Amino acid sequence: MKWTDSREIAIELAEAHPEVDPTRINFVDLRNWVLALPGFDDDPRHSGEKILEAIQMNWIDEAD
Repeated sequence: MKWTDSREIAIELAEAHPEVDPTRINFVDLRNWVLALPGFDDDPRHSGEKILEAIQMNWIDEAD
């Protein structure tokens, strides 16, 4: 997975952290959790606020 795979990342995060409310996560934790996902293989420096927002929004959609 790459940073641009926001929907796939969101699905993986929802499965890995079912107890988490995605509307309440901070971007530091979100970034760290993405980096820890099995199958994630992208440069950590390529993340930014817009990418993290996209992942968070997809996670919120998955939770609904």
